[in-house]
Amino acid sequence: MTKTAKIITGVLIMLLVAASYGYWQLRQYANSALTIRQDTLFTLAAGSGRVVLKSQLEGQKLVKPGPWFSALLWLEPKLAHFKAGTYRFTPGMTVRQMLMLLDSGKEAQFPLRFVEGTRMQEWLQQLRNAPYLKHLLPEDTLAAVATALKLSGEQQGVEGWFWPDTYLYPAGTSDVALLMRAHQRMVQQVEREWQQKADGLPYKTPGDLLTMASIIEKETAISTERDKVASVFINRLRLGMRLQTDPTVIYGMGSDYKGSLTRKDLDTPTAYNTYTINGLPPGPIAMPGKASLTAAAHPEQSDFLYFVADGKGGHTFTTNLASHIKAVQVWRQVLKDKK
Repeated sequence: MTKTAKIITGVLIMLLVAASYGYWQLRQYANSALTIRQDTLFTLAAGSGRVVLKSQLEGQKLVKPGPWFSALLWLEPKLAHFKAGTYRFTPGMTVRQMLMLLDSGKEAQFPLRFVEGTRMQEWLQQLRNAPYLKHLLPEDTLAAVATALKLSGEQQGVEGWFWPDTYLYPAGTSDVALLMRAHQRMVQQVEREWQQKADGLPYKTPGDLLTMASIIEKETAISTERDKVASVFINRLRLGMRLQTDPTVIYGMGSDYKGSLTRKDLDTPTAYNTYTINGLPPGPIAMPGKASLTAAAHPEQSDFLYFVADGKGGHTFTTNLASHIKAVQVWRQVLKDKK
């Protein structure tokens, strides 16, 4: 071997060693963890390229600065097809996994829990405070919701016509879109219960069933009582008795309700005061869950006309006024003993 050949061979060996070392370093970098200790949200704007992404990641101290990030994207171009959005990076996630996540477009999902028995005004406040949600409603009113969702007929009342559940949404989802999802689910559930309801119930429209379900929802949280509560109100409707249910009075009072009801409150007429009006109130008073809808559609067959709290978290159900008065006296004694 000539001296020149030896030099060339030596140079090639050195280049091969350098390339091997560089490739090893690149693999190490790709498999190294992001420099985070807790879940971190990262937003990549539309139109961002490799340079912008590298600058963001280094600027937010998510990856170590240096040439390796650009080299990795050059050597493995399939990792450079990232999509705009807001993503959740987790501790232990590697640079490669992070790039694969950006390529997948699987954005972070944010949960929003709407609880059974709550009202639209409470939902609107939750929406207003929800992170990464786009606010399109011009104001936090039921009328604004009805207009934005283009509701008509009995659904235009808004209250009650939204399904309580935990909803997941990506960043940039609008409050209107989220409410539309909840509304469509409630409409479907009401229609299902309406089609399967027991015969002979004193409802004229699906909205009546929903209104009854909302009252049941506010009257008891005990699953085994819901069909009994429903039977009391159904029996009263059939006999032409007023429902006389406190939650409707509270709803009708609006902001005037301060935490307790007085005799004057019960005697003061409102559209929702079932102590002063006959039949059902003009619409739901809350968002009922499935159990209350089912109870409204399939009430227990009973002769109950009254119920009152038993002081133990449940209720005492009675068929006549004399028995009801005794049950009320027991309840009052329980309250007195607790003081």
